Amino acid sequence: MGFRRLFSRSVRGAERLRRRVQKEAYAQRDVLTPQARETLSAAIYELRTAIASNKDAEVISGFARSLVRAEQTWLRRYSHRLWRSNTELLLVAVTVAVTIRTFFFQPYRIPTGSMEPTLYGMTAVDLRDQQPGAAIPGPFARLFEKCVKGVSYCHVVAQSDGMFESFEPPRPILPLLQRQRFKVGDRWYSVWSSWDKLLERAGLDPGRSYHKGDDIVKARIATGDHVFVDRLTYNFRRPIRGELVVFDTKGLRNPANGEPIVSPDTFYIKRLVATGGERIQIGNDRHLTVNGRRLDRTDSHFEGVYSFDPKQAPKPAAYSGHLNDRTAARYGRRGLAPLFPDATATFTVSPDHYFVLGDNTLESWDGRAWGDFPRTNVVGRFWFVYWPMNRFGCRAP
Repeated sequence: MGFRRLFSRSVRGAERLRRRVQKEAYAQRDVLTPQARETLSAAIYELRTAIASNKDAEVISGFARSLVRAEQTWLRRYSHRLWRSNTELLLVAVTVAVTIRTFFFQPYRIPTGSMEPTLYGMTAVDLRDQQPGAAIPGPFARLFEKCVKGVSYCHVVAQSDGMFESFEPPRPILPLLQRQRFKVGDRWYSVWSSWDKLLERAGLDPGRSYHKGDDIVKARIATGDHVFVDRLTYNFRRPIRGELVVFDTKGLRNPANGEPIVSPDTFYIKRLVATGGERIQIGNDRHLTVNGRRLDRTDSHFEGVYSFDPKQAPKPAAYSGHLNDRTAARYGRRGLAPLFPDATATFTVSPDHYFVLGDNTLESWDGRAWGDFPRTNVVGRFWFVYWPMNRFGCRAP
């Protein structure tokens, strides 16, 4: 039947008819009389058999007409059937998508660079400083970079002379798109992005005067890694030390002032290093000690974190181990780890809590500053990068 269905319009039409009537008969089965159910079933069976047996097209058309008569006689007619069918299909698709997202796999965008170089967050480079005179690529080159590398450009040119006056907070337009306006002179300008810190990172200079034709904003924006979060595994087992976990920051507060560590409805991704009851120290050698045992690159999931050269100073966006506050102060980052002032400081994780750290030890806002969090805050574990395409499939070491 496969070839006939491919080349015969009447056979394709008869098959579509059979499927439609069978679906409607099943949907109305509870209101159909026994005679109606029997008649419809017989007509559907005859047409299906005729198609499967490679009957002549005229014979198939005859069975199709019989099925149409049975449909018109016994099935209820509903107005706007096409709308009803499409709405039903849409609801089923939405239900399946919500179910998958809730219980199996959830997409997540890496918001910051705290996990670099394992996972990359959104960044912006001011092209005016990095590459003076650099031109914005053409439309096809920008499209390629956007699809493959997740890179886009923001370019705003002054239309008249003026000084930076003010700006408005970003306003969500779509789930992944925000609009932010700012004023230079007597003109308002807009930038569109999925990042609420675009203007801050793109080199907009408050208080600066601009002349007509000057570049107000000229930035290259990397949207960061978009990943799938596995929400299923932790229903059957607890997280393992070294895994990357996504967790809700709800209820987490800075011990120093009692303020929430971030804005509400924020999720972080960090590397789990300790669980309830374990004691943690951060040595001056940039290695963790958990319950008296020093972790190193031979420990599973820490091969990259402790792959640094101890003779080299820690670097941003590079594996450099973990810093306590005394060590961080040597590199101008005092206050990075207030809960670990030196190598002797010990932090004990509360029962049913987890303690996490970022891989980018010089740039990570993590458990060194705000401690542990409840086990119930865990959403799932990192699975793999699905976009941008040049990092598709990347897994964490």
